[in-house]
Amino acid sequence: MFDTALTANDLIFLAKGAGMTIWVTLLSVSIGTVLGLLFGVVRVQVGAIWAAPLTFCLDLFRSIPLLIQLVLANAFVGMVLKLQLSGLTVACLVLSLYTAAYCAEIVRGGIEAVPSTTRRAARSLGMSWAQDMRYIVLPLATRVALPSWIGLALGVMKDSALVYVVQVTELLKSTQILITRLQEPMFLLLLCGAFYFVISLPLARFGGYLEKRWSHD
Repeated sequence: MFDTALTANDLIFLAKGAGMTIWVTLLSVSIGTVLGLLFGVVRVQVGAIWAAPLTFCLDLFRSIPLLIQLVLANAFVGMVLKLQLSGLTVACLVLSLYTAAYCAEIVRGGIEAVPSTTRRAARSLGMSWAQDMRYIVLPLATRVALPSWIGLALGVMKDSALVYVVQVTELLKSTQILITRLQEPMFLLLLCGAFYFVISLPLARFGGYLEKRWSHD
């Protein structure tokens, strides 16, 4: 019979860590998606040459490992800017920009997937640029970009495990604390994986539902 020293309070502790993971993910994905939408539209509209500085900055966030970004950002805020920001604030700022860098590429690809003939037809009907984007481009681009965005959101949720380096006690950090105290690494890591599965499943299922529904429209 499997025996464990895990108590109900320990499970509550893990649940709080999972709650922090969800909160960090929601903030980061929400802010990052808005920024990514803006950056993606700008890149398409102004052209490759004028968007080169923005593209370079986004490439930095996509190329440098997230762990290094978190450590450098935390040091920069504290040592250079002399700001007393919480680890949660720093983590959300970095993850938001990290999300925006990937989301901008998703948005750019979605917009460019809309046939140019469709856009020209919209403009020939007297639509303004804003109307073209709102009623033609974004609805069509969303269908193309949604699967990639769902994957990005799930990836950010898992990558949020790295925010422990800026003293944020999320799910994985909570698990590590319990491992140190209880000395049951295999069982606790399996439990941690189960928590991640439970909080990730609704988003994955919702994305699948939307894809299936749109495929029949």
